[in-house]
Amino acid sequence: MGSFSLFGATPQVLFDDASGRVTYLPDVVPAATAQAWFEQLFEGIAWRGGRRMMYEREVDVPRLRAHFDLDDPALPAPLPEALGAVRAMVDAPFTSVGLNLYRDEHDSVAPHNDKLEDLVRGHPIALLSLGATREMVIRAKRPPRRVLHLDLAAGSLLLMDYASQFHYDHGIPKQRAPMGPRISLAFRVRPTLRMDETPPPADPGTA
Repeated sequence: MGSFSLFGATPQVLFDDASGRVTYLPDVVPAATAQAWFEQLFEGIAWRGGRRMMYEREVDVPRLRAHFDLDDPALPAPLPEALGAVRAMVDAPFTSVGLNLYRDEHDSVAPHNDKLEDLVRGHPIALLSLGATREMVIRAKRPPRRVLHLDLAAGSLLLMDYASQFHYDHGIPKQRAPMGPRISLAFRVRPTLRMDETPPPADPGTA
C-alpha cells in the first residue's frame, strides 16, 4: 500500500477519515522548475483531442490529453524528473501518467471518480499541477455532501487515496474569468496485464 511522506513539504490534510484521505502539498516543485516543465510539455507533447457523447449528441472533449507508461525508455522529458519529485513525496510504485492540458477557462473535466478497475487497490493517485492555477471541486457522493473548493497551484501535489474514489467525485469546472493554460500530471499504479489480456484504451482521466 502506498504511503505519504510529508518530509520537506507543508501538507494540508483536506480530510482523513473512513471515507478516505486527500492531502494537498503546495510548492513540491520550485516555481522556476514547474514553469520550465510546463513549457517543455506544452510544446513537446503530441496532444490529442477526443469526442464523447453528451445529452444524446457527440461533442469535443473540453481539454487535450496524452498518456505514457512510466517504463517506456522513450519517456519524454521532463516526465522522469516529475516522477522523481512525486516519488519523493509518496511511496507508491507508479506505472503510468496521464496528462491533461486545459488551454483556457473554457476547458474543464466533469465531476468523476477514477475508474477503480484501472487502479491497483490500496495505492494513491498523485496529481502534479503545472501552469495556471485552476480550481478543483471535490464533492461527496452521499449526504452529508461535503464540498471542497481547492486552488491547484503550479508545483503543487494533490494526493487522493484509493478509498476516496468510492466516496468522492472531483472535477475542474469552467471559469468565467480569463485563465492561462494548465497541465496536470496524474500518476497511477495500474494493474499488470496477463499475457492473454488486451490492454484497454489509455485514458488520462483525473484532473
